[in-house]
Amino acid sequence: MKNIFPLRLTATLLLGASLLAGCSQPNTTAETAATVPAGTLASYFTNSETGVQDGNVRVVPITTPKGKFNVWTKQYGNNPKIKVLLLNGGPGATHEYFECFENFLPKEGIEFIYYDQLGCGNSDNPRDTSMWSLPRYVEEVEQVRQALQLDSSNFFLLGHSWGGILAAEYAFKYQQHLKGLIISNMMMSCPAYGKYADEVLAKQMKPEVLAEIRKIEANKDFSNPRYMGLLEPNFYAEHLCRIVPNPEPVTRALGKINQSLYVTMQGPSEFGISGKLTTWNRVPDLPQLRVPVLSIGGKYDTMDPDHMRMIATKVQKGNSLICPQGSHMSMYDDQQTYFKGLLTFLKAVDAGTVKPGAEL
Repeated sequence: MKNIFPLRLTATLLLGASLLAGCSQPNTTAETAATVPAGTLASYFTNSETGVQDGNVRVVPITTPKGKFNVWTKQYGNNPKIKVLLLNGGPGATHEYFECFENFLPKEGIEFIYYDQLGCGNSDNPRDTSMWSLPRYVEEVEQVRQALQLDSSNFFLLGHSWGGILAAEYAFKYQQHLKGLIISNMMMSCPAYGKYADEVLAKQMKPEVLAEIRKIEANKDFSNPRYMGLLEPNFYAEHLCRIVPNPEPVTRALGKINQSLYVTMQGPSEFGISGKLTTWNRVPDLPQLRVPVLSIGGKYDTMDPDHMRMIATKVQKGNSLICPQGSHMSMYDDQQTYFKGLLTFLKAVDAGTVKPGAEL
């Protein structure tokens, strides 16, 4: 293992110097930010906000067919060339399970932006199932992009799970605005996802457990506590997140899930799919994607690792990353692999050195 202590010490001293400087100076403004050399630790933490400082939270007004609503975003760090907008999964969870990114991206100078989609977390909830629509969410992301002034010189979109569907769909329509696309732990075909659950994952369960799950599903008795009582240890602990109990941000984010949004789009369980997304399939369209794409999956994922590896071979500039210890939440149960690969991809795209077809 390389000795990284001197690097850490240097970073600590630089951070300490920037904090001391901050204590003796008024709040940073856009004018003073321009005087900080780009690419330094100080520049990463430079704050372009003016007036009252609020932690770089920005509430973005969006226009929808049902009127105007507000969605919540929060910028972390400052990098004019790499800005990663995070799309949470669920559907209907919150940005909070992405909090582990704070332990990996800032020390590499990567800016990222938390974002709660409409109906999620800190954003407005119109409580109208007609609003839970993939095309409408694509337009929402585009409005957020415009409000945050992201463009092809810096805009990376990372979507996890349902967020991966949304990210891909956004790219099919608006890839001219993207610098890079990361599809994390999501297949590009919901029928194939359902087939993988039925023909592969289901057969890994004990026959008596699977029989009881199938009986409950046949009766549509999804509110029966026994249903989740069976899925938690026999499916979620194996394929959703293999750290039990789950890391606190995961528990917190999933505990706030919007059930109306989740059931409308996904169906009542992660064990297969039965909502609006049931027939969604973009595999034939993958060759249309010109933007660099990273497809991330886990060996123990709810999604088929072979399918997620295949995605990278179908797009024009694709890389794949299959985490050998990871499940659907590979950013937690195989963190080192996940973030090493993600950072490698982000830096390669920025440097123009992406090798199509590479497995990271």
